[in-house]
Amino acid sequence: MPIPLVDLRRQHRSIRKRLQSAIKRVLKSGHFVLGEDVARFEREWAAYCGVAHAVGTGSGAAALHLALLVLDIGPGDEVITVPFTFIATVSEITRTGARPVFVDIEPRSYTLDVEKLAEKIEREYVFHERIGYLVNRTTGRRLKAIVPVHLYGQMADMRPILELARRYHLRVIEDAAQAHGAEYRMEPEAPPFKAGSLGDLGCFSFYPTKNLGACGEAGAIVTRNAEWAERLRRLVNNGRSDAQWHLEEGFNYRLDTLQAAILRAKLRYLDRWNERRRELAVLYREKLADLEEITLPEEMPYGRHVYHRYVIRVPDRDRVRRQLSEVGIETAVTYPIPLHLQPAYRHLGYRPGDFPVAEACARTVLCLPLYPELREKDVARIARALRAALRAGR
Repeated sequence: MPIPLVDLRRQHRSIRKRLQSAIKRVLKSGHFVLGEDVARFEREWAAYCGVAHAVGTGSGAAALHLALLVLDIGPGDEVITVPFTFIATVSEITRTGARPVFVDIEPRSYTLDVEKLAEKIEREYVFHERIGYLVNRTTGRRLKAIVPVHLYGQMADMRPILELARRYHLRVIEDAAQAHGAEYRMEPEAPPFKAGSLGDLGCFSFYPTKNLGACGEAGAIVTRNAEWAERLRRLVNNGRSDAQWHLEEGFNYRLDTLQAAILRAKLRYLDRWNERRRELAVLYREKLADLEEITLPEEMPYGRHVYHRYVIRVPDRDRVRRQLSEVGIETAVTYPIPLHLQPAYRHLGYRPGDFPVAEACARTVLCLPLYPELREKDVARIARALRAALRAGR
């Protein structure tokens, strides 16, 4: 029997009654846009993340776009992020008129390399006290923000990022689209912070396959800043402040009530599902640890990994993937081409070799099936098939 990469049918069967109840509640209310479930989900998600405010959006991309806009990022500005991420991280920067600037990733966490970040800022920017900004020595553009991407369920190393941001008056937007419930500790014995709560703003996607997924497109922004939250609520609703007045042009980026109700029904299970993902990750490690050809995912000492994806690195990745497919095991590659080498960003002037870690990961990463409903015997079968595929290539 095939083993899919993700099996949402199993998840939905396990909570069918709660989902049906949530959907019926919305149908009965007749309020499908900005209904009560939207406001309630926003409060519940803010509380879960440990912040004061959450604003629902129609997608994770919309959340990133609005987060940049509320920080007044636009033409003449630069924003640092990574080339090894989903395109929305970067497309929403360019949508504002700002220019993305890439820094390579750290090979163990697949997130922003903080040492390379510091080196890039010191080498390529100068801080102007008069305007309070870093200015690119070559382009003359202002560096306004850093967008660390929490990838595959693991957070970037936020403490040094936040220290650099404070030193140079930069804003920090966390791309937490793959890190629902992931945690970070500023000190080993300190209480943890949830993903999205450490930066100025945190952006989430609730795409169906995420650890907390809707049954369609959905997203959210979290923040501690009441003024930004108020403006975000206008921007998601076409700039409307009330039934008559539009204080500015906005967007049709609203979170619909049905998706909010479904997310509320699922949120109560998120911690349980994340813990199950962690258990399965331990099981994978037990069964694969002796395989020297592959690199297994690591949980960094500063945080708690929630394994949105279980990602290994395999030198002969494409052949191994084909052999796994032949025996009914679905895998994925995220991401096969880093963004600095995508045709859409040719105008940025990057070349092969500019970000060697991201490029090496793009050639070798392989996502194995991982979801809370995956059975131990499925993991055992995947491990056996992977061993067989590796032996065939020796």
